Amino acid sequence: MTTDVTPATASQTAAQTSSQDKYVSHFTDLVAEVREAGLLERKHLYYWLQIGVHVAAFFGIWVGFFWLGNSWFQLILAAALGVIVTQFGFLGHDAAHRQMFTSSAWNTWTARIMAGAFAGLSFAWWRAKHNMHHKGPNLEGYDPDIGPGAIAFTPGIVAERQSGFAGWFVKRQGWLFFPLLTLEGLNLHAESIRAARDKTSTQPWRRVELFLVVTRLTAYVAILLAFLPLGKAAAFFAIQMAVFGFCLGASFAPAHKGMPIIPPEMKLDFLRRQVMVSRNVRGNPVVDWAMGGLNYQIEHHLFPNMPRCNLKKARPYVRAHCEREGIDYMEVGLFHSYAIVVDYLNNVGLRARDPFDCPLAAQLRG
Repeated sequence: MTTDVTPATASQTAAQTSSQDKYVSHFTDLVAEVREAGLLERKHLYYWLQIGVHVAAFFGIWVGFFWLGNSWFQLILAAALGVIVTQFGFLGHDAAHRQMFTSSAWNTWTARIMAGAFAGLSFAWWRAKHNMHHKGPNLEGYDPDIGPGAIAFTPGIVAERQSGFAGWFVKRQGWLFFPLLTLEGLNLHAESIRAARDKTSTQPWRRVELFLVVTRLTAYVAILLAFLPLGKAAAFFAIQMAVFGFCLGASFAPAHKGMPIIPPEMKLDFLRRQVMVSRNVRGNPVVDWAMGGLNYQIEHHLFPNMPRCNLKKARPYVRAHCEREGIDYMEVGLFHSYAIVVDYLNNVGLRARDPFDCPLAAQLRG
């Protein structure tokens, strides 16, 4: 059996193929520019310094903990510990993307130690989930970051939650999103332990990761109970986890939330797939540190193995390239990005009834 292809269809197919080839070729030009500028080279000194400073801060907080003893001032240290543990999450993220070292084994074990021993997260579980996100950011039905969960990120999920408490919640989920992030630390620990205990998993070093995560958590709780009364110990643990979850979640949230959702049937080349659903947050030294460089989300998605400290330097090359190609390059201030996230989550069911009624579709139609 043969299938007839009308001249119009053939013409459209040829035009689409030509467009895809054009963008692939032009992305290769951008890669050449960035590589020539030396921005893909490893920055060993930078990362050793980052690891050293944050390990010193981590142990410094614990020295302060033992020195203070039974005092409510411990809660200040709890918040500080939450911030520093977040930084270990970022370091684990960078190592998992092979930004630190040339050796795959060095990157893997650094990520495993930074994430597991210091932040209490399973490296293998997180890497599998995060790799899917990078392959198809905001791709409906594929990206786990917009899949079903406490928050409904897509119209399809919203449609399933129209009655009872779920219906009440989904209409206000934007306002509740950031308070809920205070529980994300506990959720990440629980998911890490669950994944590491999964006997059907084929992830290597699963038992080692389980040992690291469980030993860290057990020792942490034991120290708190041994040196503080139950009430202060519980408050310390709660504040540290809340700050950790909030800082980590508030760093990832502006990257894609409120950007176009890609329908499963829509085909995009790598350049447009990464740029047009990502958002940068304007940086400065404080924002860059607090967000672990993830405020340069567009550059990170285009060059996931680029050292964090080079993302800002790559920004002018990427932005100029997008301007030449007529691709929207989204960048806003930090608080503006949070306002967009809140507004989108509160209105996702109304705003995205037509998945093609968005800047992404407008550019593709053009």
